Amino acid sequence: MSPARKTSRSANAYRCAECGWTTAKWVGRCGECQQWGTLEEVGAGGTAPRTSASRSVETPARPIAEVDASVARFAPTGLGEFDRVLGGGLVPGAVILMAGEPGVGKSTLLLDVAATFARGDAGDGGARGTVGARGGSGARGDAEPSGARGSGSHEVLYVTGEESAAQVKLRADRIGAVADTLYLAAETDLGAALAHIEKVQPGLLILDSVQTLASGEVEGSAGGVTQVREVAASIIAEAKRRNMTTLLVGHVTKEGTIAGPRLLEHLVDVVCQFEGDKNSRIRMLRAVKNRYGPTDEVGCFDLLEDGIEGVTDPSGLFVSRTPHPVAGTCLTITMEGRRPLLAEVQALLDESSTAQPRRATAGLDSQRTAMLLAVLQRRAGFNVGKLDCYLSTVGGVRLSEPAADLATVMALASAAEDKPLPRRLVVFGEVGLAGEVRAVPGIRQRIAEVARLGFTHVMVPSSPAGVGDVPEGVTVKEVASVVDAVDTLFPARSAKG
Repeated sequence: MSPARKTSRSANAYRCAECGWTTAKWVGRCGECQQWGTLEEVGAGGTAPRTSASRSVETPARPIAEVDASVARFAPTGLGEFDRVLGGGLVPGAVILMAGEPGVGKSTLLLDVAATFARGDAGDGGARGTVGARGGSGARGDAEPSGARGSGSHEVLYVTGEESAAQVKLRADRIGAVADTLYLAAETDLGAALAHIEKVQPGLLILDSVQTLASGEVEGSAGGVTQVREVAASIIAEAKRRNMTTLLVGHVTKEGTIAGPRLLEHLVDVVCQFEGDKNSRIRMLRAVKNRYGPTDEVGCFDLLEDGIEGVTDPSGLFVSRTPHPVAGTCLTITMEGRRPLLAEVQALLDESSTAQPRRATAGLDSQRTAMLLAVLQRRAGFNVGKLDCYLSTVGGVRLSEPAADLATVMALASAAEDKPLPRRLVVFGEVGLAGEVRAVPGIRQRIAEVARLGFTHVMVPSSPAGVGDVPEGVTVKEVASVVDAVDTLFPARSAKG
């Protein structure tokens, strides 16, 4: 082997911490994932590992049957919708990352959680801070004066890097989130934040936000890949060592993804996405990742001037209240996690003034809408291909599951016929390219929700096993295709055909 080749194999290289791309020379930007500041110097392949086994360990390994799992039980926060998404409450030592667009209400929600946890108001089982579907507010725990310490109070540390302590105090006074054991620190230095943790010894830590803290021992500016990785690793290590529940606030990019390295989502235990339209008060909290509970649960909140409240029964918030039936509207039942929600699809068809008809959607997938238009024209004989099509949902809700297909098709058919559907009718089912209506999960649960809300007719996909026991006062119509649905709702059209 030549000396030159031996030198090249033992020379150091640089590897991207995000995607693993390697290069012989250092560059500021990764040539594969285009991230800045992610290249780290590593040894060439084939070298021996530099980390050796420790001579002693603090906590020896023991049989799994001897591990005490009681220390990792859920602790309710007092906000029922928040506990629903987490799977039951806060787990000691868990690290939760909450992301959302600016102004959606992340800081308001977490400040409310911090005050409730600090006062020890979680024992009410989540009854505090809930509103019903019709907007009636529930109790906000005003029986205890603001700032009073409950019998089950806990130390909570709220570290803010985006606002001053006075600004956070103003918001806390406005929403009634003041407690004696809620400590506030405005810091942008990671070392200072760790010192506050050492002094307060909190049971709950809230860091707002992880992109604003920076360590003086690591190169790069706050929010960079290297700094975010260092801040997250240090905070997570403290949380696990102290058995301290930690809530991290994360920024999002313009594409809607969590800013920073993808490693951040892998390190934390729970990742929650806080969503909402700025023109609406309704906010939805979804669990994207959850090591302690389901990832299909959704929490609904109402953002008010004096704080944020959970909505225990959101059905009806996404439905218009027109005094008379309107053509082009259809009600459906969508499953948000394991919760059925009533939603409304609205369609408007008009003659196009251009050679290329316009397709506009809000709250629905545009590509799936184009497919449903083609199915309606080809399979059911509606001439809608040359018409401008506008589709929207009510209340800013986003319908992403295929169960809303049949309601979308019926709304389009109603708009094309200019005839309203029955007011007490709810429609759901998945539509295929052949015009067939496929079964969807949770048919019985959806029918039960229809009966609970007072509707009398429901159109569902046909199934060999049937729909089971039907609640009293509800008439179920099973359809196998879009043609069957059109013939049922528009008998005059089928008679003409």
